[in-house]
Amino acid sequence: MTIEEVIGLVRPNIAALEAYSTARDDCGDKRPEIFLDANESPYDNGLNRYPDPHQKALKARISAIRKISPESLFIGNGSDEAIDLLFRVFCVPGKSNAVSIAPSYGMYSVAAATNDVEFRTVMLREDFSMDTEAMLSACDGQTALMFICSPNNPSGNIFPKEQIEALLRSFRGIVVVDEAYIDFASSPSLVPMIAAYPNLVVLQTLSKAWGMAGLRLGLAIADPAVVAMMSKVKYPYNINVLAQKMALSKLSEETVKAHVAEIVGQRFRLVKELSSCPSVKKIYPSEANFLLVEFDDADAVYDRLVDEKLIVRNRSRVRGCSNCLRITVGTPSENDRLLTLLGVRQDTPSNGVESLGGRHVRVTRKTRETDIVLELDLDKSGTSSISTGLGFFDHMLDQIPHHGGVSLLVKAAGDLQVDEHHTIEDVGIALGEALDAALGSKLGIGRYGFVLPMDDCDACVLMDFGGRIDFKWQVQFSREMVGDVPTEMFSHFFQSVGAGAKCNLHVFATGENDHHKAESIFKAFARALRMAVSLTPFPYELPSSKGTL
Repeated sequence: MTIEEVIGLVRPNIAALEAYSTARDDCGDKRPEIFLDANESPYDNGLNRYPDPHQKALKARISAIRKISPESLFIGNGSDEAIDLLFRVFCVPGKSNAVSIAPSYGMYSVAAATNDVEFRTVMLREDFSMDTEAMLSACDGQTALMFICSPNNPSGNIFPKEQIEALLRSFRGIVVVDEAYIDFASSPSLVPMIAAYPNLVVLQTLSKAWGMAGLRLGLAIADPAVVAMMSKVKYPYNINVLAQKMALSKLSEETVKAHVAEIVGQRFRLVKELSSCPSVKKIYPSEANFLLVEFDDADAVYDRLVDEKLIVRNRSRVRGCSNCLRITVGTPSENDRLLTLLGVRQDTPSNGVESLGGRHVRVTRKTRETDIVLELDLDKSGTSSISTGLGFFDHMLDQIPHHGGVSLLVKAAGDLQVDEHHTIEDVGIALGEALDAALGSKLGIGRYGFVLPMDDCDACVLMDFGGRIDFKWQVQFSREMVGDVPTEMFSHFFQSVGAGAKCNLHVFATGENDHHKAESIFKAFARALRMAVSLTPFPYELPSSKGTL
């Protein structure tokens, strides 16, 4: 369809509507300094003036993030306002109809009923895939809108771009793709398709990945002519001053990347752990920040969770979702609590690895020779407290938080009166186990790392957290001891770390001074670690072409 054909679908009275205009709109580019036009209070308390009806600053910021023109962006009071406006712009009450997949987001039908528009649903297949032919068959000459939530709520699956494109080519109305959960998906947004298909409207939100549900800010991205129609129908000051200011202060791309990476990693973790729950029958694949889970008796599970002050969404009465609960992915500690209540795991695992939230873990390891407590936080920079009874070993371990940008606390008591071997080996095992636990699903990490020159020494540490264990050591020391540590134990330490972390670890070093050589290896390891565990979550896929680690 051409944009002229799309605008031809607009209700005649809306096409002819003259939008409400403020006196400040009438000023054009002139910037008044005294405001006597809107009957506001003249006393400045920060809230006495009406908000910018066009949200220019906020649109400019979001447009830069989403890489779209401000003219293609509509900002509404939640996505619900944009949904309602699409009905008001394109549907004639009592005459038009809209088609949607089912099960899906409930506000489409509410907005249809509010606007006196017939709402037709087309059931998804048993696996929640979409039947495009059935969608088109449900349409007739009065069908104005088609709604597709992708990733879909409550099923969590995303629909292939080819299916959406087929509907855009065949349907002579407006196709609305609701991408509220697109930030969590491995597939890209369909926004770039708007240039080729002006009958496409993409809905997004700041409520999910961006963490601003309390501000109620939804986005509609469309051809500028469609956005202009929506803008002239909306209430003039639909986004208040505080919401606009707060949103501008919270639009941090780095923060949202880190949060999304953790949420997606926790989603993978929940899938894995819930699979072992006896009452779980099926977990549906999800590209969102939630899982649709089928239980033997969803009502009983729901009631038990509520009794324990944990709430999920019971979707059992939704057609196609019998005995299903929709579970939002929470913080690691919240997910721990959920799994415990479902009988999947204990709050403190028996293997001595305890999650402290995020990528923060504690490992407790007690044997006949050693008693070790090691705490590692991959996202807290530089904090260290290390005590092993071996001064030079402590000095070496301290290079890891200092150069790796992590937090590391080690308290080790071992049989040093016998030998240094057990203490160094068991600290290596504990550090490796902590790395493995802290990385979890490994989604969004850099995966690889390497290198360091230091004084007379060159050290190279090659690291790969791909899940396969391989250790190579090409280092020669001329002395038996450096400080109070036998030089032969350095290779044993790193081999223990690699085995515990389930990673490939290759270490190469040359140089004349054994102290510097050992130190350069630990520094190179720390720098390699820093690169390998860094969160680089775009696109949100495992760092492997095979799709698994």
